[in-house]
Amino acid sequence: MNASSLISNSSISSSSSKQTHFINASINIPRRVTRISVPGFGAVEEMKLLNKQLSPLTIKRNENDGPADPVVMAKVYAILEAVSDRVEMHKNVGVQRNNWNTLLLTSINSITLAAATMAGIAAISAGEPALALKLSSTAMYVAATGMLSIMNKIQPSQLAEEQRNATRLFKQLQNQIQTIVSVGNPTIVDVKEMMDKVLALDRAYPLPLLGGAMIEKFPATVEPAVWWPQRRMKQSKGDTGYNGWNRKLEQDMREIVSVLKIKDEEEYMRLGEKALNLNKILAITGPVLTGLAAVGSALVGSPSHGGWAVVLAVAGGALASVANTFEHGGQVGMVSEMYRSNAGFFKLMEESIQSNLREEDLGRRDNGEVFELKVGLQLGRSLSQLRDLAAAGAVKGADIDEFASKLF
Repeated sequence: MNASSLISNSSISSSSSKQTHFINASINIPRRVTRISVPGFGAVEEMKLLNKQLSPLTIKRNENDGPADPVVMAKVYAILEAVSDRVEMHKNVGVQRNNWNTLLLTSINSITLAAATMAGIAAISAGEPALALKLSSTAMYVAATGMLSIMNKIQPSQLAEEQRNATRLFKQLQNQIQTIVSVGNPTIVDVKEMMDKVLALDRAYPLPLLGGAMIEKFPATVEPAVWWPQRRMKQSKGDTGYNGWNRKLEQDMREIVSVLKIKDEEEYMRLGEKALNLNKILAITGPVLTGLAAVGSALVGSPSHGGWAVVLAVAGGALASVANTFEHGGQVGMVSEMYRSNAGFFKLMEESIQSNLREEDLGRRDNGEVFELKVGLQLGRSLSQLRDLAAAGAVKGADIDEFASKLF
């Protein structure tokens, strides 16, 4: 009897284990378990599980995907480490160059105002003290002219803005790589795309200031910033049907591209041109004024030029301080770079939309629904607002008075 009971219990346990295995395999199907019966042994005592229900949540995994290639994963993590290092590097350099702007602005203005004060005192003094003040004032003006010329050439506020943009974009790339690692097995194609993006960012935002690597601060024309590589043709995802695309969505995307070109990008290019022209004028004005003030300071006390020399030395120094403060205190170079970067952001959106629309194989495109959501988020619009914008663009065309972006 004990042996029979033992065999029965063992069989029941085995069958129950099999039944449990079946439930785990079907975890994505919500089902209420009421009883368990064992074939061949009759009814078994009902299990009171009426209040227990299997969760419908399931984590899907493509059964065709094998384990990740260890070499590919090693490359991905090597790129991720390099990107993380660049984030910190650009962040630190940005802080340093912002400090340059503050310290140089304060130092040059202090030197200029001190030189103007000395020139004024020298004009009402006589003898050796006047000569000492005059020579000191001239030397300080010459030093201020040289320092201001270098500062205007490199534009520290613009350098700091470049590094802030680089930090943000490298952080964005870091998050993209982490997402790829989290949601699926990276491939060698993903590795190549990551490498291209890293190198494109390195070219767009260089760290060196010498050797011609620095971005031109006073170009002939303003061009949008470009920090992305040439888009590669994506692999087909197989038969995905319409992949979230339809004629209405394609038409909406074309209208959004049109609005971005004629409103947002054009507006920021226009503002960038104005900021650049203002910066050019101020960059020339400051050193010219300090140079003239140096000449006036050297001629203070001269019998033939004493009167206008004092005016030139004192007024020139004061005006140079004003121009310097307006240019670097107001960070006109930073504003110019910000407009250039914003124009580049809209250009990237245009290229991304157009590349999807040009791809005839729907399987190679980004999923239409997800892509529409991304465009809406980038422009600060809900999906309904995005469709309203496309409808307004189709009706008004170039006469539309609304900007695509609501973020900036």
